[in-house]
Amino acid sequence: MAEFEATRLKLKDGHTWSSKPGYKIFVLDSGALRFDIPQDWVVEPGETSVRFYDRRPPDDNCRLEVSLLAHSQFDWKGLPLDQLLRDLVGGPGEQIRDVRHASRPGVNIAWAEKVFIDPQENRPAHSRIAVVRGINAHALLTLDFWAADAERVVPVWDEVVRSLDMGLKVRDPALGEQRM
Repeated sequence: MAEFEATRLKLKDGHTWSSKPGYKIFVLDSGALRFDIPQDWVVEPGETSVRFYDRRPPDDNCRLEVSLLAHSQFDWKGLPLDQLLRDLVGGPGEQIRDVRHASRPGVNIAWAEKVFIDPQENRPAHSRIAVVRGINAHALLTLDFWAADAERVVPVWDEVVRSLDMGLKVRDPALGEQRM
């Protein structure tokens, strides 16, 4: 997979993008994946994922990491998201909370939270992990945060899940999205 490249664009008059106040729109791979993140979060593109931080590392207290796997159009409904998620999340000594779901046209989301003691910091931590299925792609989102920051960070996750969309076609990113 090629390394991701971050680009900031000035929106044109009459654009169709919208986000909640205090948030900005993140679009990956010309609309294959789209969601909103807090306006002041730091974006760091990588080779196989994009990371978002509440502050510039190493001063960060939470990290959202996103990977996208594009594939040919295929009926993936026979591959249960719950099982994929449990296989990804499960680990020794980790408590997995209930799997939650969200769906909208062309997008299915399954996510769960695990709670654990961070071995380096020796303090309670949380990871929220989502497996997202679109028409021609799957995405993996992971939000890691300290238990003490849950009140501040959980609403961010809620907005990411609420605003998440896949399968958009963005010909001109400064104008907005069109459904594929």
